[in-house]
Amino acid sequence: MPILAYRDALNQAMLEEMERDDNVYLMGEEVAEYNGAYKVSQGLWEKFGSRRVIDTPISEGGFSGIGIGSAMVGLRPIIEFMTFSFSLVAIDQILNNAANMRYMSGGQFSVPIVFRGSSGMAGCLAATHSHRLESIYAHFPGLTVVMPATAADAKGLLKSAIRSDDPVIFIEHENLYGEKGEVPEGDHLTPIGKANVVRAGSDVTMLTYSRSLITTLAAAEQLAGEGVSAEVIDLRTLRPLDMDTILASVLKTHRCVIIEENWPYCGIGAGVADRIYQQVFDELDAPIRRVTAKDAPIPYNRKLEASMLPTVERIVAKVNDVLYRKA
Repeated sequence: MPILAYRDALNQAMLEEMERDDNVYLMGEEVAEYNGAYKVSQGLWEKFGSRRVIDTPISEGGFSGIGIGSAMVGLRPIIEFMTFSFSLVAIDQILNNAANMRYMSGGQFSVPIVFRGSSGMAGCLAATHSHRLESIYAHFPGLTVVMPATAADAKGLLKSAIRSDDPVIFIEHENLYGEKGEVPEGDHLTPIGKANVVRAGSDVTMLTYSRSLITTLAAAEQLAGEGVSAEVIDLRTLRPLDMDTILASVLKTHRCVIIEENWPYCGIGAGVADRIYQQVFDELDAPIRRVTAKDAPIPYNRKLEASMLPTVERIVAKVNDVLYRKA
């Protein structure tokens, strides 16, 4: 199985889907001649030309609206935001139009569109370029929200997203673009709405997604050296959420820690914890704990930025808390 960087896995997914279906096209800022701000679209303009790989002005609301309209009449656009922080400029198009069109038209229109791009704290980008918006988009019915953590899932989930008949918010993490992993060749599809048990365990369930998977696995390895068996689940899709996999694990371990780089208030972890409490409260042997980014705007300074993020030490401390172990 070939080893690919995360960005190359995304590129391979778009290449394969554009070869498979002439209705698939890519549009966004610098996606064509510049090969994308993060080189995810490397080589696509040379292969498919300006008709299907389209550079746009800096007008997220405008080109998002064009993409939605084209999806309504049968095309399958991939709309790239240079960063998801800029998607806020297009939020009216995404939330009022893309998310609601199937419902408000009584099923007469579908909107098979993918909005994709980078997100998260990524190294001295400061507050306006470091937003984590997944909890906002996951709040709205009509949208699918996907955040792959590995190169294999980057390819498999993007291919599935492009084939979906509903709008997909596909959020990549800028600091994952260079991460490498095994990626299946050919028509590799990862199902939307299915979590992945990355590491089996019996003492505590650790739920995470996106770049936090790396930190969570490191914490699980440290805990294993201390005799704690942690089950690590990569959520992969945030809406719809795979509650079957989550609950099966919690029913086995009876303890849960949720790890995310999002802010704590109204974050994804808060919503997941609420669902667990509603469905299996009596099976829990300890309160659910959460490890999140600190509740403040993202600083520019590199050391201060790093201090905002979940760390192995913070994760291990929360696991010790739910296991009633002294550090």
